[in-house]
Amino acid sequence: MAKADLKRYLQLGRENLVWKLDGLSEYDVRRPMVPTGTNLLGLVKHVASVEAGYFGSTFGRPFPQALPWVDDDAEDNADMWATPEQSRDDIVGLYHRVWAHSDATIDTLDLDSPGRVPWWRPETADVTLHQILIHMIAETDRHGGHADIVRELIDGAAGWRPDQANVLGSGEDYWTAHRARLEQAAVEGQSRAS
Repeated sequence: MAKADLKRYLQLGRENLVWKLDGLSEYDVRRPMVPTGTNLLGLVKHVASVEAGYFGSTFGRPFPQALPWVDDDAEDNADMWATPEQSRDDIVGLYHRVWAHSDATIDTLDLDSPGRVPWWRPETADVTLHQILIHMIAETDRHGGHADIVRELIDGAAGWRPDQANVLGSGEDYWTAHRARLEQAAVEGQSRAS
């Protein structure tokens, strides 16, 4: 039961991340929206890459596809953006293949099955499937939060899933008034702190 719950939360995070690409142009899924270059397709590529490692090499079940952007000699942050040659379908397809590979690892092993994360410090590298499931849920949801903000910056779309916004309030007038109220609170808060 615990493993099924963890797997379900991981899958929800995966789906929510991929959903953030829906309805956007190739440009919009790739465009850097903050000074560090964070972009939606890059987030999917990154999460797919790290998940392939955590549920692959960690448990002696390497992901069968080469991911040269995570090799030791790869350019810094190469896993955080898609090259012009890598299409949205390529990256999302990779992520789906990673899901299948990861799910096979999860289904095959017990929660207390041991693994070793080769890129972690030696004193923390010995792990269990349980720990890695929790770690990947946190990793996926952390980057899902980044995707939430990036998507909102692109076109104003906000929420958890297309069928469940998880955001109270609606309409441009509501959000304009809400944002103005928060700006006023920030100004007043700064005045009181000075």
